[in-house]
Amino acid sequence: MATQKGLFRTLAGGLWSVLNFSRKLFFNLLFLFIVIALIIAIASEDGKVVVPKDSALVLNLNGKLVIEKTAVDPFAKFMQEAFEEKEENPEVLLRDVLFAIDNAKHDRRIKALVLDLHGLQQGGLDKLQQVGDALDSFKESEKPIYAIGDYFSQDQYYLAAHADHLYMNPMGWMILDGYGRYRLYFKSMLEKLKATTHVFRVGTFKSAIEPFIRDDMSDAAKQANQAWLDALWGQYKADVAAARGMDISNFDEKLDSFLAKFSKVGGDFAQYAVDNNWVDGLRNREEIRSELTALVGEDKSARGYKHINFKQYLQVINGPYLPVHKDTDHVGIVVASGTILNGTQKAGTIGGDSTAALLRKARLDDSVKAVVLYVDSPGGSAFASEVIRQEVENIKAAGKPLVVSMSTYAASGGYWISAGADEIWAAPSTITGSIGIFGMFMTYENSLDYLGIHADGVGTTEFAGMSPVRALDPRIGEVIQRNIEHGYEQFIDLVATERDMEKAQVDSIAQGRVWIGQTALELGLVDKLGYLDDAISAAAEFAGLEQYDTKYVQRDLSPKEQFWNEFFGVASLWFGEALKSQSDGELMGLVKQLVAEFDVFAKFNDPRGAYAFCLPCEL
Repeated sequence: MATQKGLFRTLAGGLWSVLNFSRKLFFNLLFLFIVIALIIAIASEDGKVVVPKDSALVLNLNGKLVIEKTAVDPFAKFMQEAFEEKEENPEVLLRDVLFAIDNAKHDRRIKALVLDLHGLQQGGLDKLQQVGDALDSFKESEKPIYAIGDYFSQDQYYLAAHADHLYMNPMGWMILDGYGRYRLYFKSMLEKLKATTHVFRVGTFKSAIEPFIRDDMSDAAKQANQAWLDALWGQYKADVAAARGMDISNFDEKLDSFLAKFSKVGGDFAQYAVDNNWVDGLRNREEIRSELTALVGEDKSARGYKHINFKQYLQVINGPYLPVHKDTDHVGIVVASGTILNGTQKAGTIGGDSTAALLRKARLDDSVKAVVLYVDSPGGSAFASEVIRQEVENIKAAGKPLVVSMSTYAASGGYWISAGADEIWAAPSTITGSIGIFGMFMTYENSLDYLGIHADGVGTTEFAGMSPVRALDPRIGEVIQRNIEHGYEQFIDLVATERDMEKAQVDSIAQGRVWIGQTALELGLVDKLGYLDDAISAAAEFAGLEQYDTKYVQRDLSPKEQFWNEFFGVASLWFGEALKSQSDGELMGLVKQLVAEFDVFAKFNDPRGAYAFCLPCEL
């Protein structure tokens, strides 16, 4: 027996030595591979990115337009690019796009701008409007803008409409299908699973939890959603009509009128686009290549004409960061983007503690004389929202003005954190309001009973034993409902106090109802219409600043984090861009949608279970 044990220990030890050696070998080879790649990248002149003289800037945007990118591990990003794996959810920073277009306007090396938008996935109308304004400003340089595409989605077309030359492939297609809010409803499914849904809410229009208690949208939700969707669609049509120089009636919103036109062109989407003045002409790839080559010259790239793409251009114009002078006055920008959750969260999600920490950092920074809170959020945790709002009050108490700039969304919890600002700027298309509170959870006592599983026991109080596996005591339900009602009263009091309104007046426009920025201005929920630059100017004026710079207030990276970010960032430049995002199969897309609907609620972590969230706000 002793011999067998000794043999086992010997084998186990040998196996562990092999595994340990293999692990070290793998990581050492990987490290060596990266170092060699970096040396080649730094030493190689061929790898240096330059802007060719008299070339075209190709604005090939790939991903969703955002005001803050979701935090990604730098090593994971590097490996993704090194092995040409597609990004699952690519993102494009709005300020990068605006900076590139503005720089190209004055860049004598850039002779034309080409919009290649097939990778652009989604952008809130406020973001598209800002890019559209930047394109119109670019035209002042008298450099042409070309928009090229095999097809155009609605968001892609909004930008393409600003081009001087808008071309579609002869086999291309496009449909402007307007805005809609259609959701999955799970009431019947939950009944079949014998799950019991407990809902607590205040607000006639607070419809975030409807999918769990209904099989269709309520009349109140339809009424509210139709109002702001129509207003948003009206803005889209007005903007595109103005950009294309056509009448606003040129939008086919009824299937009968569309079918009549479509039949006349024999079911040809491309010809329909030409006849309807959506595009200037039909061009295949070679025809586009020839036209742009004649304008900027030929090169050996796949495009065939002299150009630099968006990502490369950013590398050139961003350059090294200049040191910040301590004696320079700043308007600090704190970004609050994503769902509001309790605690510390990574970029792309708003954390009650982490976002409050950024506001505190701005407050304690002597160079920051005013703050802009840049909000793009449908809300979330009521508790986390209040933690952030308290830090807003601390900034104001310190004598620093705080102005809010609302992006695509600033609804529910997004409005909660905004209400206390010295001034609120919203885009005309901002989706805001949704002043209401709800709570929801499920218990599975009936599901378990069906399986023959039962929960039982004793406790020292009637509160003990609360669990998803036991039925909810109606009295506990009443406690939760009263807490939700108290949260709603807090919300109403907050808005009434900060917006100098009567509580009854706030209640009449609250009840969870959603408004767009233009209507919110009329109702007194916001002060002015505009974008981030407008809010920055307003904050500077509040602080009495004539000369100032802006800076984004971000979490300080540790020396280790800084090193790896820079290390893998340089390596990524050598390995090139990742493959473009590809669409999933329809069935997988449906599964992802179903999971995403539940996942929104699964991430909620408010300690009181009270949420100020506007799920219907997301188009």
